[in-house]
Amino acid sequence: MDIPLDYDSLRLIWWALMGILLIGFALTDGFDLGAATLLPFVAKTDAERRLVINSVGATWEGNQVWFILGGGAIFAAWPLVYAVSFSGFYLAMFVVLSALILRPVGFKYRSKKADPKWRSRWDWALFIGGFVPALVFGVAVGNVLSGVPFRLDSDLRSFYEGGLIDLFHPFALLAGLLSVAMMVLHGAAWLAIKIERGPVHNRATRIGAIAAILSVILFLAGGLFIAQGSMGFQIDGVIAPSGPSNPHLAGAVAASGAWLNNFSLYPWMLIAPLLGIVGPLVALFGILRQREALAFGGSSLGSFGIIATVGLSMFPFILPSSIDPASSLTVWNASSSHVTLFIMLIVTLIFLPLVLLYTAWVYKVLFGRVTSADVGSNPDLY
Repeated sequence: MDIPLDYDSLRLIWWALMGILLIGFALTDGFDLGAATLLPFVAKTDAERRLVINSVGATWEGNQVWFILGGGAIFAAWPLVYAVSFSGFYLAMFVVLSALILRPVGFKYRSKKADPKWRSRWDWALFIGGFVPALVFGVAVGNVLSGVPFRLDSDLRSFYEGGLIDLFHPFALLAGLLSVAMMVLHGAAWLAIKIERGPVHNRATRIGAIAAILSVILFLAGGLFIAQGSMGFQIDGVIAPSGPSNPHLAGAVAASGAWLNNFSLYPWMLIAPLLGIVGPLVALFGILRQREALAFGGSSLGSFGIIATVGLSMFPFILPSSIDPASSLTVWNASSSHVTLFIMLIVTLIFLPLVLLYTAWVYKVLFGRVTSADVGSNPDLY
């Protein structure tokens, strides 16, 4: 089969696409998770909580498509990464999935009874379904940056030598808190733009302002932790971008501060951390000035910048190993075959625009604020 794109270009394209899918998940399902996390704190009465729930109730399922696409992309384009990460983080993934399951159940059953205690329990279930995934996703990123305790034998079988509790070390918790702050800011900005002005709107913007400040502080703290700590990995040997997918053919070593090397080699990459700082500040300005669209745009830019910073700083690493750096998985040594990447790219170029167009159409149809009159006059709403 004559493939018009070379192997190394396809690997680089799929690395970028994987980042786009993860960012798409953060920008769409992120405000769902943030709104659910805010639910018990911004809404005091049942009517107020119905406002918050109905602001995301019509779109949260569609937003999770990005999560599924991201997992599917890792499985198809980076099978070694999928095998090692999903087996090593199995218990953490189980915790996340258990929390996510509470969301559809909560949305479905909350309105089945008018009993305040019944609804309060489901409201806290929705909170768990928002807070826990946001925290654990951040903790997972913190572990990837610090290195995952796995090794590969001569047959490329992976052996994970960590435990669930081991994932929650100080830097991982810092990353987890940053993830929560980022999602809460995004959720608060969404509530500010989506629900009517009033008590819920005001509480959401107050918490959103705090989350914006915390996002900047925690992001800077994470960067300082990396700069001053012993964190980082670098390639040891000659990189073979078009070589076979075998981690044993090109080694890697731990190197303090190596995650900052790319920014000195390619200064344009500094745009990403700059957006990670400026975005939340723009959101804060929009919140204080009651310019909701600006606040949501700023929170989106902040999420984009923070996630892009992680990907760019680690390139070409995808999953470094803390106990055997030579087993680390990179863009060049862990991908699917040349033909597989090309066929998947064609499929993606056909269907990803359709997903984007459909998503844009849905949000256009559902454009507008949710009001107390809407939820009060329509018992079919959540």
